[in-house]
Amino acid sequence: MKVIIANTQKELVEHFMIRGQVFIIEQEIDWAIEFDGLDHECVLFNAYIDDTIVGAARLYHNKVGRVATLKQYRKHGVGTALMDAIESYAKTKGINTLVLNAQLYIKDFYDHLGYIAEGDIFQEAEIDHIRMIKKLS
Repeated sequence: MKVIIANTQKELVEHFMIRGQVFIIEQEIDWAIEFDGLDHECVLFNAYIDDTIVGAARLYHNKVGRVATLKQYRKHGVGTALMDAIESYAKTKGINTLVLNAQLYIKDFYDHLGYIAEGDIFQEAEIDHIRMIKKLS
């Protein structure tokens, strides 16, 4: 598996296709919420197995978001690879704390990666979320 920063037109299209599949089609999130106009300010990450894109995520300053893995590739280390790449990149940019709003059903995944829940459960796109934080060393 490899994780890259999406730069080319092909890589960007692949990135948005993953997010569309997971968030808009699978989770039925409104496209206007998913594509919030911030992507041009984000670092976009793509995960590939062989030459097939299987996951995507973004980093907006110190906020991780839009972490998505195609259903058939879940539980295969894709999310962990994406998060490892984001954390490594963040460290090179002098970012020492990452935050994210985790969908509640996947909180344990982020717990396992060292993120700590902070605050109360809240709704975003009609889905329960919790804010999580991790100090990078």
